[in-house]
Amino acid sequence: MTMTALTGARIVLANRIVDGQALIVDGARIVGVTDSVPGTCERHDLGGGWLLPGFIDTQVNGGGDVLFNDMPSVAGIRTIAQAHRRYGTTGLLPTLISDRAPVVEAAIAAGEDAIAGGVPGVLGVHIEGPHLNPDKKGIHDAARFSAIDPEALARLTAPTRGRRIVTLAPELAPAGAVRALAEAGVLVCAGHSLADYDQTRAALVDGLAGFTHLFNAMTQFLSRDPGMVGAALEDRASHFGLIADGLHVHPATLRVAMLARGVEGIMLVTDAMPPVGGRRDRFTLMGQDISVVGGTCRGPDGTLAGSALTMAQAFRNAMELMGCDIIAASRMASGNPARFLRLDQHTGTIASGLRADLVHLDDARKVTATWIAGARADHPE
Repeated sequence: MTMTALTGARIVLANRIVDGQALIVDGARIVGVTDSVPGTCERHDLGGGWLLPGFIDTQVNGGGDVLFNDMPSVAGIRTIAQAHRRYGTTGLLPTLISDRAPVVEAAIAAGEDAIAGGVPGVLGVHIEGPHLNPDKKGIHDAARFSAIDPEALARLTAPTRGRRIVTLAPELAPAGAVRALAEAGVLVCAGHSLADYDQTRAALVDGLAGFTHLFNAMTQFLSRDPGMVGAALEDRASHFGLIADGLHVHPATLRVAMLARGVEGIMLVTDAMPPVGGRRDRFTLMGQDISVVGGTCRGPDGTLAGSALTMAQAFRNAMELMGCDIIAASRMASGNPARFLRLDQHTGTIASGLRADLVHLDDARKVTATWIAGARADHPE
């Protein structure tokens, strides 16, 4: 296969930006960055802008007018992944909102089949619930909540080809459940929870790996009661997702989280719903009519119901609302989620030998093209 030289763009590496050089790609893999392009390479001039590692989104409920709960199938996952690829997402985990056991089983099976079938960009599945706290249910249907029993534990710990995230309320999990999940390779996240600081710390000791949409649907940081937020900001081994739309979390709070934890702990996530990459601004979730209002998704009573955010916009917001430079924003959108998923030896940065998962942004930081394992798709944002 002929090697490709991507030229004409500034290349964002893990710790620096290079200009006037080319990125060499050989099939699915990155060869390296060079200022001397071999004559055997096919040149592709990107015409300016920025070349970055493709975005990785660990929380994607839907896209392209498809809700994963309604279509837990390879076809549903393919539609969602294609919708988000237009916005620079080259890796994602379709996310199931709390549902009955047969739907959870179908979602897990669909994720396995999607990976086996080579659906571009699919890294695994995120099961958000149904093992959550009804008092922090958000838009979830508490009637579908259930305890983690041996059957549920067996379902969630079944072998997987990809990565599996499970979001749960640790204060309601049976003793040993978090540890059993973690030891099985599941990435356990806390969310939709009333766990206090001590309960959260105990879960971290047991193997809790992260926090789902920090600040939203969890106990907050107070002067004498640091809550789950305090435990998340203090811990240096875990990661947390941030919905950086300026609506789920105030921009000042986003900045404080970054100052407290540092860039390395943050993963930009969308918590995206079907309108992203779709044609409709309304959909149904668990019998509730959801609409896009003021740039986000809300239920009939105004409850936040996921988002209409894209990773491309989250990336720009990290720079504009949080004051990040492009290297830090890239870490939060790509490198950090890859490390959280234990995929950083395969993707998430531009480095020799890694998979060629890339996004090109123009000078206004709008997506013009993506590459997944070296396969290019052009789709101006």
